[in-house]
Amino acid sequence: MGIKGVVNDESEYSKRKSDASPFSIDVNNSEPAEAIQSFLGEEEGNYFLTGLVEGVTQNQGGIDAIIVKHLENWTIDRIAAVEKTILRIATYEIHYMEDIPESVSINEAVELAKKYGDEQSGKFVNGVLSKIIF
Repeated sequence: MGIKGVVNDESEYSKRKSDASPFSIDVNNSEPAEAIQSFLGEEEGNYFLTGLVEGVTQNQGGIDAIIVKHLENWTIDRIAAVEKTILRIATYEIHYMEDIPESVSINEAVELAKKYGDEQSGKFVNGVLSKIIF
């Protein structure tokens, strides 16, 4: 059985944990370490989780500039927190983490948007990220 009985490897588990931490930072104005610890509770974090959350936070201005450049008829302030967080994570992965294929980042982002957003979130996230990589 995988970690927590849900996922099959530690990196996938860390990835799922990292998806919620930047959301907490954005919504609650938490510091990265505080958001990670709050989300993990008694569990220990790891390099991937910490690196991703800190990377998104430290590069948020540049990440947002990339996203804004590829929005049509939207401002970043109009994007719901869930979609904005998902776009930030995927954009960070695409531009700063060469070991993650772009298609993987986009597919994961779309699945997260479908799961946590509304019925149009997956299409919106896919559209923006598709413009970012081309």
